[in-house]
Amino acid sequence: MQTLAAPKPKGLKKWIIVITVISATMLELIDTTIVNVALSNISGNLGATIEDASWIVTAYAIANVIVIPMTGFLASYFGRKNYYLTSIIIFTFASFMCGNSNTLWELVIWRFIQGVGGGALLSTSQSILFDTFEIYERPTAAAIFGMGVIIGPTVGPTLGGYIVESFHWSLIFDINVPVGVIAAFLVYNFIDKQAHEYNIDRKKIKIDYIGIFLLILWVGCLQYILEKGQSEDWFAAKHITVLAITSVVSFVLFIWWELKTDKPAVNLRVLNNRTLAITTVLTFIMGLGIYCSMYVYPVWMQQIMGYTSILTGESLLPGALVAAVMMPLVGKAMSKGVPPKYLITAGFMIFSFFCFWMSTASPEAGVAFFFVPLLLRGVGAAMLSVPLTNQAVSGLTPMEMPQGIAINNMMRQLGGAFGIAMMNTYVSRQYSAHRVQMLQYANSDNPIATEKLSQLAGGMISKGVDPGKAHETALHLLDGIVTKQAYVLTYLDAFRIVGIFFLCVLPLMFFVKKRSMSTEAMKEAAEHAH
Repeated sequence: MQTLAAPKPKGLKKWIIVITVISATMLELIDTTIVNVALSNISGNLGATIEDASWIVTAYAIANVIVIPMTGFLASYFGRKNYYLTSIIIFTFASFMCGNSNTLWELVIWRFIQGVGGGALLSTSQSILFDTFEIYERPTAAAIFGMGVIIGPTVGPTLGGYIVESFHWSLIFDINVPVGVIAAFLVYNFIDKQAHEYNIDRKKIKIDYIGIFLLILWVGCLQYILEKGQSEDWFAAKHITVLAITSVVSFVLFIWWELKTDKPAVNLRVLNNRTLAITTVLTFIMGLGIYCSMYVYPVWMQQIMGYTSILTGESLLPGALVAAVMMPLVGKAMSKGVPPKYLITAGFMIFSFFCFWMSTASPEAGVAFFFVPLLLRGVGAAMLSVPLTNQAVSGLTPMEMPQGIAINNMMRQLGGAFGIAMMNTYVSRQYSAHRVQMLQYANSDNPIATEKLSQLAGGMISKGVDPGKAHETALHLLDGIVTKQAYVLTYLDAFRIVGIFFLCVLPLMFFVKKRSMSTEAMKEAAEHAH
């Protein structure tokens, strides 16, 4: 029996809801990157090592990626509005406590709690946003959500760098409090409950404790390995090996159990929808590739070009603005029937072109060299994010949509985590290889190296430096030149390999549904969706 669909919000109320959920999304995504630039300040202020301070990032990431796939179940158990409002309050209160922490481990604990609250903001915001628009308007909703997804991580490092250089590090957490309070007020007053959120009989809802435990085990172990693997020499460390085995075994058991039980915590059966299944794979690839490329760019600008974190962040803003402008245009193109397959293919090709362009950079390149490729990156991000976000819910029923959104968002987060871990390892090992190769030529048998050493030492001797001291300093300077050039070659290789990766995934486009739903078909689906 069909039930009458609740009327969609109109006018000012509709756009208040849009602003609210996008603000919550950006809060969550900004906090995934804003802390990175402040770790050295926090560790110094709290008397901790930089390795221990990295737990501030790891704790948030682990909590986040555990909660995201469970948001569908938690929203149905507590009611979507109640769960969303509570999550915003938890996130906001934890942010306040992070800013007022006096020890590192106190901060890590509150950062984990902040991640628990933040985990709901991404998927639930997307679900609410899609329900705010008619089905045939969902490409527009996907474009609006994509703006938050792209701008949030871009703004994070810039905002974090500015705060750390101008104020106390605690402000990177305290700044969330007023935004969180306003968001909670707007959610309470403007977001309506769905019909099934009233009179929820929780006694009849079976909680999948085994599934939740296995999820926490495999995702928690995996995220720890990805965050800490490189710094702890991967499988050379016994506990990394143990965690890897635990993650694999618990993952297999999780899949088996969730498909076996009647009331799973994560309904994997929604992946029977072919479009969603392919979309999650492409979303994982997008997250991996984009995070790889954006891991390399900031370190290039700061380590090779000598930019501050603020200037590096500011150089990314034009590309983010282009993405924000392009996303509504991509959404409109999809609404008019442009096949997602063509947009996704173009997005991957543009990202590949961006990476190959960046692989031709040199230490002498000015800021103008990076301007156009970063604009292209913004275009590529729009052409990937909007159709993939929309495809994730295409063909899902209203009851399946929260679970499909949650799985898709988890895959993007895991893709990003895999990308950063892989690129971190690649850069470390490729740098060592280039340095060893270059040192073979930086010796007394090489006339070019000898001449450079003589020039450096001669310049210091002419300024009155003792010859012995000048020679020793010249050796250090030559070593610094070798180190910088090894990093230059490594980062260029990294851009090149990511560009090749994007080209290699293009054959997957054959599995993407070619045709978009027409406006009439979307309207018909909306009439039968409830």
